[in-house]
Amino acid sequence: MERLSSTAILPDAFLGARDDISGKLGLIWSQIKAPLIVPLLNIAVVLCLIMSVMLFVERLYMAVVIVLLKLFGRKPEKRYKWEPMKDDVEFGNSAYPMVLVQIPMFNEREVYQLSIGAACGLSWPSDRIIIQVLDDSTDPTIKDMVELECQRWASKGINIKYEIRDNRNGYKAGALKEGMKRSYVKNCDYVAIFDADFQPEPDFLWRTIPFLVHNSELALVQTRWKFVNSNECLMTRLQEMSLDYHFTVEQEVGSSTHAFFGFNGTAGVWRIAAINEAGGWKDRTTVEDMDLAVRASLKGWKFVYLGSLQVKNELPSTFKAYRYQQHRWSCGPANLFRKMVMEIIRNKKVSVWQKIHVIYSFFFVRKIIAHINAFVFYCIVLPATVFVPEVTVPKWGGIYIPSIITLLNAVGTPRSIHLLVFWILFENVMSLHRTKATIIGLLEGSRVNEWIVTEKLGDFLKHKVGTKAPRKLRFRIGERLHMLELAVGCYLFFCGCYDVVFGKNHFFLFLYIQAFAFFIMGFGYVGTFVPNS
Repeated sequence: MERLSSTAILPDAFLGARDDISGKLGLIWSQIKAPLIVPLLNIAVVLCLIMSVMLFVERLYMAVVIVLLKLFGRKPEKRYKWEPMKDDVEFGNSAYPMVLVQIPMFNEREVYQLSIGAACGLSWPSDRIIIQVLDDSTDPTIKDMVELECQRWASKGINIKYEIRDNRNGYKAGALKEGMKRSYVKNCDYVAIFDADFQPEPDFLWRTIPFLVHNSELALVQTRWKFVNSNECLMTRLQEMSLDYHFTVEQEVGSSTHAFFGFNGTAGVWRIAAINEAGGWKDRTTVEDMDLAVRASLKGWKFVYLGSLQVKNELPSTFKAYRYQQHRWSCGPANLFRKMVMEIIRNKKVSVWQKIHVIYSFFFVRKIIAHINAFVFYCIVLPATVFVPEVTVPKWGGIYIPSIITLLNAVGTPRSIHLLVFWILFENVMSLHRTKATIIGLLEGSRVNEWIVTEKLGDFLKHKVGTKAPRKLRFRIGERLHMLELAVGCYLFFCGCYDVVFGKNHFFLFLYIQAFAFFIMGFGYVGTFVPNS
């Protein structure tokens, strides 16, 4: 039997139409490629290379500062006066400052006992400390549980106050602001703030308060976070790498060179006078902590970071919770930059060098350029060059600089250096959401003030496993299927296929691997899966 030709199977008209469409598309591409696509892509490459150099210089600068700090041993105790608090026979406990401890929470069923217990276990004269639980919970059952826990500690002689309000205006900032209005707060000198999953050690106040007592120019003592669930899954290990760099390098450099860095919103102690002078808590962005820190610094106040003092807390271990957190952490700073840039420029209390540090280094490079460049360069522009061989990216910009930046990031978590490849892929995927959130913040888009409390699991999964409850999988498109990740994954996969056929530099290896990472996260197969969530 003779082999059937394509013309015997498909009509001539169809084949002609197909060839005609392909020919027309090819003609259109050839006509717009040289005059339009090539110049635009070249401009995009140049802009991305400039942003990469800015990031590289910033990372290199911080690396040099950290090395010098280690060599010369410039610890906070040497830069500022620090003496342990001592008993005064004449004045008794009145010689100790009055300290307020605030714990803002919202429906924290899994961790409320941990945070309240840790705060009530702080070592400090009992008549010189007030524990204030600011409960914005909307679940009546959880509210009752939190109130009963406060009553339990009060029965043990702890000065604990359970505060609620009839609305959630301003979210966390609104709760903190409302808490500061209570009459008993007027007698307090300092306020320590802990989110609901944070568990300070008993000696926390003994190690932080002396800095504020003996240095009148200091407004804030920020401590480091220690992650109790970093080994829970690969996603928490990768989060630990990013946050360890932030605490080991970024916060340390800001504290030692400019006495300014962003308040992390928790595990810190503020001088109440500094909060009041800066204008108190404001809810104009989703980063009320950073807002307060910038305003206080513009008033001339200084901050100190204690990397040696660590406070235990929990990383978000579900992909859904992590995405919401990253949206808030990326959108808020960009929006705050938009609102405050002119105020910073016009300020007359700080030096020009400090203004440059805050505007260029703190905001522009770390909070805007870092997010946009990671996504646009590595996930859009570089892959697009496979279609336009006339546009080339120099090796120093496409390989060397990213490699050095990645290695510098590994300094914070040496134990996870073998996970660097996974960290790169994970960060590139998350840069999609960070870029989107940054643009929303700069343009004040519809989700600019979206505030969703980061879900904490506490011991929930342990109890779930212990009861051996039947696992019922529920596939919800809105929760498990993420279309943006899948769309970018398809784009990268298509670029990889094109590079296999027409490319000559084996770039498809990176494109396929990165596309696979987008697909994995796009289908929700990352982080901890919570049954029946």
